[in-house]
Amino acid sequence: MEARLPAFVRHLFPTFAGAPLGPALTWSLRALARRRPGLFDRLGDFAGERYFIDPVDLAFAFVVVPDGERASVRVTDKQGGGDCGVTIRGPILSLLALLDGSQDGDALFFNRVIAISGRTEAVLALRNAIEDAELTPADLIGLSGTPGRLADAGILGGLDVARRFALAAAAPAPEERRS
Repeated sequence: MEARLPAFVRHLFPTFAGAPLGPALTWSLRALARRRPGLFDRLGDFAGERYFIDPVDLAFAFVVVPDGERASVRVTDKQGGGDCGVTIRGPILSLLALLDGSQDGDALFFNRVIAISGRTEAVLALRNAIEDAELTPADLIGLSGTPGRLADAGILGGLDVARRFALAAAAPAPEERRS
């Protein structure tokens, strides 16, 4: 079952126009590239590819170019992916689960939780790089040691609670199950 953010949670997110999310994510991706360049080497010819990442339960999307220390993330509206070679759509919690490894991308795709279009070989390169990297939230924000372990526990625990809450909100009411 797919977990979508409930409406009241979606309204807590800033709209794409006012969010400093793009620069923060760009900085994070470039810092990760400095710490773990091999991760980006796995992308090969697809490092410069433009990936349109569309969290269907948010009001905005991302254009990501995972080009190592030249990586960029731009927050855009839902129509902003016209010049991208790859589009990946799905609920934000499912997309984040791909990054932290708590969900299998193939299972999400074949169960139609996420949709992928465009250059299949670019998607496979990105998937393989992410899976091989075994990323944690601390890796993405540049923490290590005790602060990194605390960040991982807090962020992963929070995501787990959010997923369970979203799944419970999506479950049919008891009277609907009896029919």
